[in-house]
This record gives sequence, C-alpha cells and structure tokens, in this order.
Amino acid sequence: MDDPRTVSAGRAEMVEFYPSRSAVPLELWRSLIQQARESVDILVYAGLFLPELHDITQLGDRARQGCRIRVLLADPSGAAVRRRGEEEGFGIGLAHRVLLSLRYYEPILAIPGVQVRLHDTTLYASIFRVDEAMLVNTHVYGSTAAHNPVLHLRRVPGGRVVDHYLASFDRVWTQAKPTSDINAAIAAFDGR
Repeated sequence: MDDPRTVSAGRAEMVEFYPSRSAVPLELWRSLIQQARESVDILVYAGLFLPELHDITQLGDRARQGCRIRVLLADPSGAAVRRRGEEEGFGIGLAHRVLLSLRYYEPILAIPGVQVRLHDTTLYASIFRVDEAMLVNTHVYGSTAAHNPVLHLRRVPGGRVVDHYLASFDRVWTQAKPTSDINAAIAAFDGR
C-alpha cells in the first residue's frame, strides 16, 4: 500500500481534469509550447490537432534556444496504426493523418535539438510533456483521442504520476525508429 505522503503528492500533481481533449483550452496548448525551456516530449499516433492548432515552427524556435524536442508519431505502415484505425472506425485514414502530421514537422527536422521518431506501439494514452507540466490524453477502445479525457499534471516533490508517464514515454522512445527523411517514411507507407 502506498505511503499517505505519496498518495497526497500524487493528488497534488493533478492540475485539472478535462472530459475530452477538445475541452482543453487552446491557449493552454499554445502557452505550454511558448513557455517551454528545457524539453518538449510528444507521444501520439498522429496528433494532427497539434500542428493544426499551433505553428510547429515555434517548436523549432524553442530548440534553437536550447530546448530538447522529442516527437513520437506512429509508424504509418505499422500494425499499431492499422489496429487503432480499425478500432476507431477510421481504417487507413489514421495512417494518412500520421503522414500529414509528418509533413507538418518536416520544416523543423534539420534543427539541432529536434528529433522525430516513428513507433509501432499500442498507446493507452497520448503524452504531451513540457518541462514540469504534462497533458495525458487517455485512450478508450473504439473512441478517437479527441473524445477521451485529458489529465493536466505537474511534477511536484514526492509525486510519482508524472514520472510514471515519462517512463512510459522513454520506453517507447528507445524502441522507436529515428526519422529525418519524411519522404522515406511516405515511400515505406506507399510500398507496404
């Protein structure tokens, strides 16, 4: 059983709960990226909403100022995308969303400090981490991420929830394939 102090710290990590990703204020997404100083970590299947909401070149600006940017997008040719697309009723549409998202990230790929990798992992949550803040978009079978709950968390002393999600991010990161050539990823998808 967890120590009462650990439980209390875990509760203190919770900043806000949103019943769906679409309920997260647009300004929160923007302000997190604009205020990033040390690191931005993104783990999604496609996460297309983010470049549609926010000018991704600002991530490049953050990297030029010393911020580490790590983006994990699903491998559009992978089994995880195929399976999730079927579960959501989108079929191959999810793979196309990943390809479009890759195109949005293309202009910042050559900037030192920006890394994009492709994963073939079943995600139970999408993770958006900026410095000590984190948004966790839970995944529910048969429902698109936009319709699923989001936890807004912040690292606090003694808390373990943010670190738990970061460990998950890091496990996927180490298994994912680096990509610096978007055209190669698209060609691999086209040749599947």
